[in-house]
Amino acid sequence: MPFQPVQQEKLAQGVVRQIELLILRGLLRPGERLPSERELAERMGVSRPSLREAIAELQGRGLLESRAGSGVFVVEILTSTYSKALIDLFANHEEAVFDYVSFRRDLEGMAAERAARFGSDTDLKIIDTVFRKMEAAHGKKNPADEAALDAEFHLAIIEASHNIIMLHTMRAMFDLLKAGVFYNRQQMFRHRETRGILLEQHRAINEAIQARDSEKARAAAEAHMTYVETVLGDLRKADKNEGIARLRYQHELGRE
Repeated sequence: MPFQPVQQEKLAQGVVRQIELLILRGLLRPGERLPSERELAERMGVSRPSLREAIAELQGRGLLESRAGSGVFVVEILTSTYSKALIDLFANHEEAVFDYVSFRRDLEGMAAERAARFGSDTDLKIIDTVFRKMEAAHGKKNPADEAALDAEFHLAIIEASHNIIMLHTMRAMFDLLKAGVFYNRQQMFRHRETRGILLEQHRAINEAIQARDSEKARAAAEAHMTYVETVLGDLRKADKNEGIARLRYQHELGRE
């Protein structure tokens, strides 16, 4: 018979499993600092030696890292998700930008649909709270805060979809975006008219999710990413036109 003796799980393994799940479910984020050893041991109800054993195992597996004088952190996953060579290819080839937007349109449409269906009431409160912050930031002349909240809004929806594969995939995608690999997010908010349209699109996504209208939420998210693709195309065309115009201007000055 395929039965084995039941063994009590070591406390250290219980700690390992709990931290694993927190990372897997996105509750502990890349780069996030864990509480101090004393505080964490008290919270989890284990001895400090058991906690140290668990931390050492998670460090050995590349999930946690110790920084001298700073504490223990969840590892940053950007470089391990994509090689530097591949990141450089993304950055240097324009077609990657539009494939990125197309990929996001498909996944974010699905995420918005799932958030409307499966998100808890608290998930929806988080999404709405981030959107309200976007509304407040919209009144500022500098678009930096609004651009940062844009990413936070979309990640809140992805978290509310409760699909851990989608969550970690899209976090890696947003890490690349934050690093400026695909495009400068603040360029999207450079013009006041564009900022207004983007805010209304985010409002439509939020309202559909709050109403738990999954079909409308998906359509709103997909329409938003289609608009982003159009704006990016226009911005790139404008940059090229400006480059040509500057060459023409320099040539004209040389003829004087």
